[in-house]
Amino acid sequence: MTPALIWLLIGVVLIGAEFVSGELFLVMLGGGALAAAGGAALGLGMLPSAGLFAIVSVLLLLAARPAAKRKLQERMGSLERHQDKFVGAAAEVVERVDGSGGQVRIGRELWSARSMDGQEVLEQGSTATVLQVTGASVLVTGRGELPSS
Repeated sequence: MTPALIWLLIGVVLIGAEFVSGELFLVMLGGGALAAAGGAALGLGMLPSAGLFAIVSVLLLLAARPAAKRKLQERMGSLERHQDKFVGAAAEVVERVDGSGGQVRIGRELWSARSMDGQEVLEQGSTATVLQVTGASVLVTGRGELPSS
């Protein structure tokens, strides 16, 4: 196996492992490994390729990672705010909602929904109030009241 192929495989594995960690650390090391693969493909030996890996990885970790992490956190913050705006909103029941599931329309968006207490049943066409957003679904009630904080 050639050094270029070894570095390429290392880079792909590190970038793939980033999907599990989500810390933007392994992807930077993967970028260094891909740079080393390119260097090895251009004729660098194993030691110079390893040096290129170290240099590019450190540069990515020091320069690119903080900016990428900041940008990711900004986008995640806007996602949370987007979801929070639905709490207290009226929702039209599109498919019967009970403790195990259903579907509501909030504005123009369709959401999976469950009744907040798990007992209440809301029939199609009725109006519900969104009490909480949990991932890709909402918890609703037909009583029209928000819980006190």
